Amino acid sequence: MEFDVIVVGAGLAGLVATAELADAGKKVLLLDQEPEASLGGQAWWSFGGLFLVDSPEQRRLGIKDSRELAWQDWLGTAGFDREEEEDEDYWGKKWAEAYVNFASGEKREWLTAQGIRFFPVVGWAERGGYLAEGHGNSVPRFHIVWGTGPGIVKPFEDRVRKAMGKGLVDYRPRHRVNELITEDDSVIGVRGSVLVPSSAARGEASSGEVIGDFSLLAKAVLVTSGGIGANHELIRKNWPDRLGEAPKNMISGVPEHVDGRMLAITERAGGRIVNRDRMWHYTEGIKNHDPVWDKHGIRILPGPSSLWLDATGQRFPAPNFPGFDTLGTLETIMATGYDYSWFILTQKVIEKEFALSGSEQNPDLTGKSIRKVLSRVLPGAPSPVQAFMDKGEDFVIADSLSELVEGMNEITGEKLLVLADIERQIISRDRKMDNKFTKDLQITAMRGARHYIGDRLIRVAAPHKILDPKNGPLIAVRLNIVSRKTLGGLQTDLSCRVLNTSGHPVKGLYAAGEVAGFGGGGVHGYRSLEGTFVGGCLFSGRQAGRAIAEL
Repeated sequence: MEFDVIVVGAGLAGLVATAELADAGKKVLLLDQEPEASLGGQAWWSFGGLFLVDSPEQRRLGIKDSRELAWQDWLGTAGFDREEEEDEDYWGKKWAEAYVNFASGEKREWLTAQGIRFFPVVGWAERGGYLAEGHGNSVPRFHIVWGTGPGIVKPFEDRVRKAMGKGLVDYRPRHRVNELITEDDSVIGVRGSVLVPSSAARGEASSGEVIGDFSLLAKAVLVTSGGIGANHELIRKNWPDRLGEAPKNMISGVPEHVDGRMLAITERAGGRIVNRDRMWHYTEGIKNHDPVWDKHGIRILPGPSSLWLDATGQRFPAPNFPGFDTLGTLETIMATGYDYSWFILTQKVIEKEFALSGSEQNPDLTGKSIRKVLSRVLPGAPSPVQAFMDKGEDFVIADSLSELVEGMNEITGEKLLVLADIERQIISRDRKMDNKFTKDLQITAMRGARHYIGDRLIRVAAPHKILDPKNGPLIAVRLNIVSRKTLGGLQTDLSCRVLNTSGHPVKGLYAAGEVAGFGGGGVHGYRSLEGTFVGGCLFSGRQAGRAIAEL
């Protein structure tokens, strides 16, 4: 079979591009080093949040959003400052504008045409906490897909499998690409190793044993191989000085095969990598009590009420509140000299404000069970959260503050926390509950959040005193740094053509998804507004498929 396009990587961007190419009648070879069980890549594991602007869901909740406001927020968050510095941000900014136009235009209609539906309550991620033109979402924009990550992957997987049945797509798992074949400065194919068949389940480590080689040619090669999130050595190598010293201890929010190897392979074929120092790691990671991959971490999606302390028990300054500024808080944590921090909260807070990222941690939404979703309003923590409270090594639950602090010190073995110091800070905070107005900006933010009906109903607990026994036992959670996304990558133009160091397209070479910084080598700039990672794979995969189809 002669191929029009070889797609390297069967994650979401690869599936979307392959589906678009097949719809245009192109013959596609889809390669991936992992077993077939991993089809869909990291998107399958995701919570399924998507950034949409001025959607029907927003309007029904009284949210007034616009393309102009979203673009203002994107610019304030991205902080593009390398447009003149070897043009590293030139294409990323163009991709950002195209993406905001997509998110405020045809994105929702296109997704619903695929059969994708949305949970009616819109989440408010990355709230910022700065001035109007600073970082963060001015309004809630985090739309949760009904079915979470698997619900996003399925329609595109179905399209690809249908194309396989028609003979338009040849999907070959366990094919690891080691080299892009070039001729006269053009990419004309791939070489690699055939790996031993594996029965490893999704996310589990698979064997790297080689049983054969392959060499395949096509008119174009599209790289959609993902980022470096599980390659902690490479993360530390690229760690930016602005975030302090790289953490000595990290847990992984992605499986081991997310190693970034295709970045170096594509660079050797002439592609340019930009913004290597831009990355996205979460600060609210907990070690999975039932891990699927090595150092498996889960991110807490917190509401704004937990008291956030550093490793020595000192409260972080504004606006380092839960859910406000991920990388700002990461920088603050690393400045302490430690690579972990603490939440202190109550049973009332954990019942209403704690959600866990990931499709497997949200069986109600993933399984599309209305009955189970409604059970979230019942007393008690959601069952996945309760499982971590019962089994997770990062949780301490106690009836008194002295017991709580003792348990926190036992977890780390460092004895850094002083009861009197923590007690003073909590009592000072609790005194601010006696009035509906206060100088404590976290409490002001909590009260302000409850003016949004979505937060008041299911996301933000009623303000209360932490040390009042009627609010349930006290809870402490050790928070680890959890690796996740690559914000830089292969520089591409708006047709997903990979550019060389001179700014010219490498003939026959394309890239989409995280390996391309979700477009242009850095659509997010320095920081993300959330809901834009899975959405970036959708958009750039679609752009790539449609652009290559015109060849």
